[in-house]
Amino acid sequence: MLKRKVLTIATLTSASLLSVAQADDQFLDDRWYIAPFASFVKTGGDRNASDGWGGGMGIGKIIDKHFNIEIKGFYEEFGGANGPWSLTGGTADLHYYFFRDKFSPYTVIGLGGMNSCASANCGAGFIGEAGAGFTYELHDNFLIRSDVRYRYNNNLNAQVQPGTDEFHDMTVNVGFVIPFGAKPVSVAKFEPPIAAAPVEADCSTLDDDSDGVNNCLDRCPGTIKDSKIDANGCPIRLILKGQHFKYDSAELTLNAQSILDGVAENLVTYPQKNDIEVQGHASSEGTNNYNMALSQRRAHSVVEYLKLKGVSNRLIAKGYGETQPIADNGTEAGKSENRRVELIWIEY
Repeated sequence: MLKRKVLTIATLTSASLLSVAQADDQFLDDRWYIAPFASFVKTGGDRNASDGWGGGMGIGKIIDKHFNIEIKGFYEEFGGANGPWSLTGGTADLHYYFFRDKFSPYTVIGLGGMNSCASANCGAGFIGEAGAGFTYELHDNFLIRSDVRYRYNNNLNAQVQPGTDEFHDMTVNVGFVIPFGAKPVSVAKFEPPIAAAPVEADCSTLDDDSDGVNNCLDRCPGTIKDSKIDANGCPIRLILKGQHFKYDSAELTLNAQSILDGVAENLVTYPQKNDIEVQGHASSEGTNNYNMALSQRRAHSVVEYLKLKGVSNRLIAKGYGETQPIADNGTEAGKSENRRVELIWIEY
């Protein structure tokens, strides 16, 4: 009966140790520890002995979430038909933990050596152990531990017990585990907040160049300020009003150059293939022929300045003199409005 029980424990232990254990990235405990224990020995019938008691000490290390390694020494004694028995030995143990928590079940296998004495007959042999147990954590540095183990002992012809050198025993061990140092604590990984996807505004509600045509329909972004536009938001006419030339001259004033700089920047940034007619206009002062020639020179000055600023459109300079007034030449205010330059985008 004892042999059948211990073979069952050995089989379960072997099966659990053959399973693949994956380390948990968050398990950080790799401390060393000591593990004193007391033992009850259930002797096998082949010893012809009574049950006994013993104790020992283990020194081990936590490897990862599933495995410990441990070196253990022990001493046990019990009575028998051939006199008192004493067993002194040690094993190297491998523990496999199914999981680590306050209550942590495990299986264990161990290999080692043992000196056996029955009365005055002593002999050394090897032992193998397999079993299962658990730990229960009372504190980060104090755990209760208990396990049940089957032990196979072969004394290698030492004849400690007449008739056999192989023995099969069961041990029940109860003790505690004292890890050294503070228990490592996993630090939660910082997960940067996921930025919400920007909400795209409805283009039908936007008019970036303030030309009165929404962005969905506007085929000419960046329309020049104060220009007249078509239904597609593209300029068709721009009137440059004010004192743009020196008196009776085609030389541009600084104010005119500043305005034309803005026009040129827009035409370069948002190029259109249209030809542009640059029209010069005059008030009714002076003769018609004189005003026609002066307006032509002024239109030409604007064209040359825009070309100098990098405008690539085909620019056509044309003077109209006083033939196309937009205000009353009978007043000073009207004459001022009629002295102007217009840019006309030509549609083909």
